[in-house]
Amino acid sequence: MIEAIWIDEAVTELRPDFKVLVIGAYGLRNGPSDDRSRGWLAGAAAEAVGTDHEKIVAWQDAYRAFGAKPQRTRPSVDALVRRMPPPEINLVVDAYNAVSIRHALPIGGEDLAHYEGTARLVRANGDEPFDAIEKGEAVIDHPEIGEVVWRDDRGVTCRRWNWRQCVRTRITEETVDALFLLERLAPMSLEELAAAGDELTGLLREIDPGVRVESRLVGPGA
Repeated sequence: MIEAIWIDEAVTELRPDFKVLVIGAYGLRNGPSDDRSRGWLAGAAAEAVGTDHEKIVAWQDAYRAFGAKPQRTRPSVDALVRRMPPPEINLVVDAYNAVSIRHALPIGGEDLAHYEGTARLVRANGDEPFDAIEKGEAVIDHPEIGEVVWRDDRGVTCRRWNWRQCVRTRITEETVDALFLLERLAPMSLEELAAAGDELTGLLREIDPGVRVESRLVGPGA
């Protein structure tokens, strides 16, 4: 799965410094949040940076580059560091949220059982379906033309680079095989990106020592 993931040139033209560390985790046994995952979140919250940190400002600038207003639809890590204490979701989501907060790094998590085809980061045509929940009701939305989106063969899996994930591919307590997207812009170094990936892998193995993990760096020059 992860070998086929790609980024469209129209995206890298916006931010040539963009790279994504892709991690596939197979055979997970997820579960509800517990004292262990609460500890991960609390430890990360104690190290959280402010929303004016250079790594978060870089994402705000990236959003403006494709016409989004980051004050209205915030990059995921920007929104996350504003929510303290962090939300408790489930073990796996708590793990990647803790790593996201600690490193000021957007991280997406996807349930591969609900994926269709290859993940790719593209600029939207505007007619791609995006399934969401609005006011408690299931709706089908669409991205704006030129919006940076993650998608598969069925539709958009995450809008505005990393702003909002679709309902279909969210990680739940029943997730067995998962895809994680650790999204880097300068000034984050590739060494820190790799360290964040190692940290996430370590937490996944705490959740389930039998999980099988593979990773790949995707982006210009990777």
